[in-house]
Amino acid sequence: MLTVDYDRLGLRPDDRVLDLGCGFGRHAYEAMRRGARVVATDMALPELQAVRATAAAMLGAGELPADSVAEAVSGDAQLLPFADGSFDGVIASEVLEHVPDDRAAIAELARVLRPGGVLAVTVPSYVPERICWALAEDYHAPAVAGGHVRIYTRRALTELMEKAGLEPTGHHRAHALHSPYWWLKCVVGVDNDHNALVRQYLRLLTWDIVERPAVTRIAERVLAPALGKSLVVYARRPPAAGADSEVTAP
Repeated sequence: MLTVDYDRLGLRPDDRVLDLGCGFGRHAYEAMRRGARVVATDMALPELQAVRATAAAMLGAGELPADSVAEAVSGDAQLLPFADGSFDGVIASEVLEHVPDDRAAIAELARVLRPGGVLAVTVPSYVPERICWALAEDYHAPAVAGGHVRIYTRRALTELMEKAGLEPTGHHRAHALHSPYWWLKCVVGVDNDHNALVRQYLRLLTWDIVERPAVTRIAERVLAPALGKSLVVYARRPPAAGADSEVTAP
């Protein structure tokens, strides 16, 4: 299940891509399928170990290009262990809402992105997220360790990018069918995975992800602008003076 539109990233074979807050690697694997050299970064060791193992298994099964490159590196979004301009593209999916100093994190993402490179940031959309916060205190910080510490509007996120010297180039919302699932979990208990309604809804989401039937794809397209659980904003680091950008985002 991808949140980012890779066509907007403008990735090309051999581009170097940072997947910040990679989790179990869903965005990293797609970048690798497209021929990118990927660095997956997270603060959680189990996730990094899983990314290494899964990438190796996919490579062995022929699901990735034979020359695929993937590194899994521990790192803090507020102080990344990479040189300036290291990456042609950067993905930060569902990360900033957890980070205490989001201005420092965005500044770091801008720093490690090469001039002309494209950044994709995804965060929970304002309205679905606001409903979750209202329904359950244990959905967000400080009630839950590592929980969400803020809610973004699109304007707030784009202004954050602009202050870091980035140029927002577009946006969209994704995963409308996931919003009611999280509202339901907030009502019955965020950690209550045994509730019958939660289990039935999870089956629906799994069916959608695996089978991608027309009915749910149409529903997603219709509902995403209003109910999409995730907001995705794309931005470009301006090219150096006198240089032409080689990576663009429509």
